[in-house]
Formats: sequence, structure tokens, C-alpha cells
Amino acid sequence: MHHHDLLTVAPTEVRHPLDLTTAEEFERGREILVEAGRVGEQTRFPNVSPEEPDKAVVAGFTSGDVVERRLRYTLLELDSGRAAEAVVNLTTGEIDEWRDLDLQHPPYGQPQYLFEEYELAAEIVKSSPEWRAAMERRGLGDRIGLAFCGPLAPGFFNRSDEVGRRVIRSLTFLKDSPGDNHWSHPVEGLIVHIDLTERRVIRVEDHDGAAVPDLDGRYDAESTGPARTSLKPIEITQPEGPSYHVDGNEVEWENWRFRVGFNAREGLVLHQLTFRDGDEHRPVLFRASVPEMVVPYGDTSPTRFWISYFDAGEYLLGKNANALQLGCDCLGVIHYFDAHVADDHGNPVRMPNVVCMHEEDYGILWKHNEMGERPEVRRSRRLVISYFATIGNYDYGFFWYLYLDGTIQMEAKATGIVFAGAGEPGHDDPHANEIAPGLFAPVHQHLFCARLDVSVDGDDNTLAEIDAVGVPTGPENPYGNAFTWRVTPITRESEAGRLANGATSRVWQVASASRRNAVGRPTAFWLVPEGKSTLLAQPDSTVWGRANFATKHLWATAYSPDERFPAGDYPNAHAGGAGIPAWQQADRDLDGTDLVLWHVFGPTHLPRPEDWPIMPVDYSGFLFKPHGFLDRNPALDLPDAGRADASGCCGTGAACDCAH
Repeated sequence: MHHHDLLTVAPTEVRHPLDLTTAEEFERGREILVEAGRVGEQTRFPNVSPEEPDKAVVAGFTSGDVVERRLRYTLLELDSGRAAEAVVNLTTGEIDEWRDLDLQHPPYGQPQYLFEEYELAAEIVKSSPEWRAAMERRGLGDRIGLAFCGPLAPGFFNRSDEVGRRVIRSLTFLKDSPGDNHWSHPVEGLIVHIDLTERRVIRVEDHDGAAVPDLDGRYDAESTGPARTSLKPIEITQPEGPSYHVDGNEVEWENWRFRVGFNAREGLVLHQLTFRDGDEHRPVLFRASVPEMVVPYGDTSPTRFWISYFDAGEYLLGKNANALQLGCDCLGVIHYFDAHVADDHGNPVRMPNVVCMHEEDYGILWKHNEMGERPEVRRSRRLVISYFATIGNYDYGFFWYLYLDGTIQMEAKATGIVFAGAGEPGHDDPHANEIAPGLFAPVHQHLFCARLDVSVDGDDNTLAEIDAVGVPTGPENPYGNAFTWRVTPITRESEAGRLANGATSRVWQVASASRRNAVGRPTAFWLVPEGKSTLLAQPDSTVWGRANFATKHLWATAYSPDERFPAGDYPNAHAGGAGIPAWQQADRDLDGTDLVLWHVFGPTHLPRPEDWPIMPVDYSGFLFKPHGFLDRNPALDLPDAGRADASGCCGTGAACDCAH
């Protein structure tokens, strides 16, 4: 019997151009840079990611072909702040590309933060006489040893002492004792601005603020008291094992086939998703990921007005991914994928159990009970491919679901600890809710951006917006009851910034320009949005320019291999305008071409007391579902779940014993 079974696969060999990067490849890439004289004592590697091959190479690859592999490096010199990009060819042993980054002139920008810079920032803060004086002024001098100095990306405000520099800001939080939840004890009004290259404090802002909240913010089992005993166990078993088959990083499950990828910036990537129709594996998505997210805060206080984190572009989602645990993060019969990323020195780091894959029962897929006939019922199941990343106080789960009816779902799960400041108990703040006495959590957003390199029956796709609309009473609607749908073709990039509209059930259709279904219509998938708020900051704010992708729910661009990140390659301390707004200036044709969709989704968070001291998961996402892609319901051949056996149980002959 398979009972909480698990299998972990670590990348050790390369047989396909899209295989996961191995530890040996990271080692070899660094060796090539060292041999070329590009690595010194002060060289660090903020980001190292696979340089994916050309689509034509992937499409034409057959087993046994030579696999050319390349890595893209961002290099940073700690002592000077100079940075460069290199593309290293692991197959030839050569540096294919080298580009010095211009960080000193508009629009500026900085590489992602190093893990070692978090510790460096804390050391600089705690060595600052101005910071220590501010703590003493507040009567907190005896608590300096338990202070946590949070390293926070600075945004961009064109300040003369910041532009072109490697800047980080720091806010201070306190612990009552080791192991305490420091997020519940913010030191309000104390902001330290740091130059990481020069290893010095630029300035300290010391504003009057409310007292540090005296709260117990612990949430571990030992601190919260005895666990409830009323919940009875739920056991998930698959006596015959799972329904998927895994070969390296290639997965086949029912009609789905795809490859699992992972990199330091985006985290989990799905490649080459196809759906089997008869004997044909029909392409749906060439590549799917969530390459960026922005967390803008709506607070006007000096302590937080500048906050707008880009958790992938500034901190790296994949590099901050969790090792998932059986029975906690994943339940049932589990297949784990290990991955590797590079550390600050460019050496490989194994990420154990970083991607979890398993099957879940998902209730009824279809059912009908015709009077006088036997009910027909089929149960739904989905394949779950997921990972979690922790960025400071927040934890994010990214879950891709594949369904038996051909639907794809992305669900982002936001949990962790809300970022809060101190205030006067009982005070009404229009930008922050009091979630515990004296603890105020500002309003903020979590705006994720999915990148869908669509390939619906090939790369010749079209895009249209579809709305449900009423028909005015008249000759076309004599009884007043009629409604229909309106199709708006989107044929150029200048037309492709779109907002969702729940009132018209708006969806976006990606259709094949060449293939037709049984009723003569183009085969298609629909992107079905949730349609929550887009970026709520004003157009004259700096975050509007830096996170311009978040001002619409949908963007579409013609495919280009260099266009991977919607806010540009280096959003950290960037003046704005990079990424989607820059690419769309070309106004490329979108009619019958290789399309990339960029879909923005996520919650606008008005924090509540129930979010403290740790926040229950907030769910958001979207669907990508077939609409005329197939000629009929693809799940007609599922096992009959509607026929009861002698024991009165429905199913396929499995035991149904309800005895305690």
C-alpha cells in the first residue's frame, strides 16, 4: 500500500535541453569564468540562471542529440559596485556574451541582493552611533542586543545620495527574548539608509513614533498551548500508486505531458505542456511561470511610504524557496523534485524537495441524474505541482493544477506575517488597520504576474477579448430576454493592455490561426481572470513607473527570447519604464503569431485582527481552460463513479468501510 509515500529526484545528468541545471554545471560555469580571469576575491553572483535554448532547438531535439547548455550570470564587485552579465557556454567552455551594466546613469537599476548583504546591513546599522542614539532616546538601549534590523529594498525616489548606488533601507524590530516574533514589536519612525558598497550609513531618519507594542506574537505550538483534539485523522492512500509517470523532469499524467523547470529568480517553471487528444499530443503552453510580483504599500508615513517590493526581481523567489515536508506542505503519495541554485559565490546549492507533485481528488467532475435512469457520476482529480518561497515576513505558495477536462489553474497562496508598525491604540488610521492593541498593519497589495508563452495547437495564435452583453429590446430582441457575446480582436501590442470586467464575464481567448474543431471554429483556450484590483498607486508615483505591468490585468507581446521579466531585468532601485512598457513601444503584430500573455492577479490586503500573529492563507489565481480546443468532453472515459457495489459504495471496487 502507498501510504504517505515519497520519491525524490535530483538532477544529476542532462539528456534534454530543458533538463534541470545540475550541480556539476554550476561548478563548470564558475570554472570557465575563473579561467577567463573574470572572478576575483570581491566578485559575487547575485543571480545565476539557465539560459534556455532557442525554441527551434527544443522543437527539433531528438534523444541522443548533443545538448548545448548555457548559464547566464550576473556578477557584482563588492568593493566597487560594478556589475556585469555573462552568458557562459558549458558545452564549448567559452564565454559567449559579456556585458558591463551601466548602473550609474538613468534609468539606473541594481542586481538582486546577496544573502550576505542582509547580514552586512544589520552590522552597519548596529554600528551606527546615530541609530544607537535613536534607540537610547526611545529608552530601548538595553534591547539593542535583541534588535532585528530588516533589510528592505529602497524603491526609487531620485535622491542625489542614492541614485546609482547600491542602497538598502532598514527598519528595526525587537524581540523580548530569543525565539520571539520580532514582527510584533516594530520601532516606529526609525529608518536607516545604507550604502552597501561603501559599507556605511547614508543617513538616519528619527521621527517621533508610538511606543513599541507590548504583545505576545508567538505562534509556535509550544507558545499557543495544547493543540485541539477534536480533529480526526484524514488518511490519503493510493493502493496501486500514483497515476503519473516521471522520467527525469518529464511528467506524464493522464492526457497531460510537460517538463518541470526551476531557477533562482522565477522558481517553478512548466515547459512544453501538451494535452493528448487520441494519439496526438497537442501543444497548449510552451512555457508557464510567475516571473515577478510587486508588493506596494498604501501607507503615507515616513516609515513605509517608500515600500514596494519586487520579490522576484529584487530578492529572487527561487533562491528563497523552501524544502517541503511530507505530511505538512504536501499530503499523500508525493513526488519531489530537487533543484540547484548558485550561492553568493557562484557555487551550487542543493534545494531538497523544492518542488512537490501529487494527485488530489477534486469532487465531482460531471454528473447527471435522469429521471428513471441510473445516475451517471464521474469524479474529478487534479495534478498539483507546487513550491513555496519565503521573502522576509511573507510566505508564498505557487500551485499549478492540471485537470482531467483540460483546464489549467494557477493559484498563489499568501501567508506568513503581516508587516506592521506601531500606533496609538484606538487611533483611526486611513492607511492601516489596528490588528492588535497598538499594532497597525498598512494596506498593501500582492500583485503577481504570470507569463504564459502560449502555443495553442502551435505558435500561430490570435488573441481576442470576449464579453457577455445584453441586447436592447427591439427587432433583435423582441421579448427583452436576449443576450449575446461580443468579440474584440486584439491584433497589435498597442491594443493589448486590458482590464478585467466581472460585470461582462470578460475572458481572453487564445485561438489557433490555422486549426479548426469539429464545428468549424478555431481551436482555443480561454484565460479566465479573477479580476481583482490592479495597482492602486497614482500615475505620478514612482511605483507606477517601476511596476507599470501591474496597472492592467492583461498584456500581450510578440514572443522574444529576451523578454522574460515584466518589470525589466533589474527593477531594484530602477527609475522605471523597463519591461512591458518598453517592449510595447515596438507595437508588434499579434495576429497569427507566437504570443506571450502577461496576466496580473492577486489580493489587495486590508489586514484584520484574524491575520495576527500569523495570517491564514489568502488565495488568488486564474484559469486557462479549453474552449473549442477539443471536439467533446475529454473525460467521458473516466471510471464510473455512479454505480454502487454490494456494500452500497460508489467507485471502482475499492473498499468502502465506514466502521470506526
